Amino acid sequence: MSTPTLTVHEAAIAQNTRTLASATSGAVMAVLKANAFGHGIRPELVLANGASSLGVTSIDEALALRAQGVRAPLLSWLNPVDADYRAAILADVQLAVPSLAHLEAIAQAAQAERRRARVHLHIDVGLARDGASRDEWSPLCTIAATAERRGLLDVVGVMGHLSSADRPGDRENRVETLVFGNAVRTAWRRGLTPRVRHLAATAATLTAPATHFDLSRIGAGLYGIDPSGRTALRGAMTLTAPVVSVRRVRPGTGVGYGHSHVTDRATTLALLPVGYADGVPRSATERALVQIGGRRHRVVGAVSMDQIVVDVGDATVRPGDSATLFGPGDGGEPTVHDWAAWSGTIAHDIVTGIGQRVLRRVASLEEASA
Repeated sequence: MSTPTLTVHEAAIAQNTRTLASATSGAVMAVLKANAFGHGIRPELVLANGASSLGVTSIDEALALRAQGVRAPLLSWLNPVDADYRAAILADVQLAVPSLAHLEAIAQAAQAERRRARVHLHIDVGLARDGASRDEWSPLCTIAATAERRGLLDVVGVMGHLSSADRPGDRENRVETLVFGNAVRTAWRRGLTPRVRHLAATAATLTAPATHFDLSRIGAGLYGIDPSGRTALRGAMTLTAPVVSVRRVRPGTGVGYGHSHVTDRATTLALLPVGYADGVPRSATERALVQIGGRRHRVVGAVSMDQIVVDVGDATVRPGDSATLFGPGDGGEPTVHDWAAWSGTIAHDIVTGIGQRVLRRVASLEEASA
């Protein structure tokens, strides 16, 4: 490729979906938020490989999927109180309810449309982030039950999100699972009959069967990321860039802004046309490696907005050669996990941060099997 290119591997996503679906006896919701963690996949890919429903954060994301013709059950769980709940109800988008104010807004929208809103009551089990507080939970259930009897709501589910599932042995996971179980029992006592209880995301699905309940929400795992580090999933992205130019330099040559790197020997420098505007973390300066010609070489000098410099030593590298920044790792190339470690971040940050000017292509299932 003559331009930086991000290749998405459908076969990897299909394989990961099957792996995660086999890890639980419950149903699987495939999380496609943030353009499927930057992968932009076809929803039918995950639905055909073990997922039975889809999840996104905003109503806008949900409506975009409906506009594509998606008819599978679809949940949106992060919206302001004044979101367009009427549009969501008309599109049969299920809605998370994290507060009394949200409940009132959704019930009003349902009344205006004369249609039941299908909702999942959201309990904060320990993140202090989204979801109703424990103090608000009982009145939330009581009022939701009243709205359900009035024909405004169908309380489909109860949901929560673990704070420490990436650390499987952490005591907090047991505490938060108990909090969730108590929240469900409170809902029952208030006259609600939620059919879908969901607490686990990827890490808990793979490591904590007690958290599975009726459904697991799988996001990062679809794309090859297990936050707990316990399961080898398959990376679903490859980022490549062409070598623009090469130059031979003397010892003592300063490289990049501020000369943060100075060569300690005669060497060859290769220039790649990708930088932090394309999702290459600036924090990976002097630590990151890329693969050219089957060998790994270090990124030297500061990562710039549009370009990075790679020290290839005495290797034969020519303009037009392809450099792999990351991929599944099958050929010894760096992975998104490597880049996360070099950047002091998480793999999610790497895969969702690829810039819009990088060319995207899909390696289809048919291409992988050819």
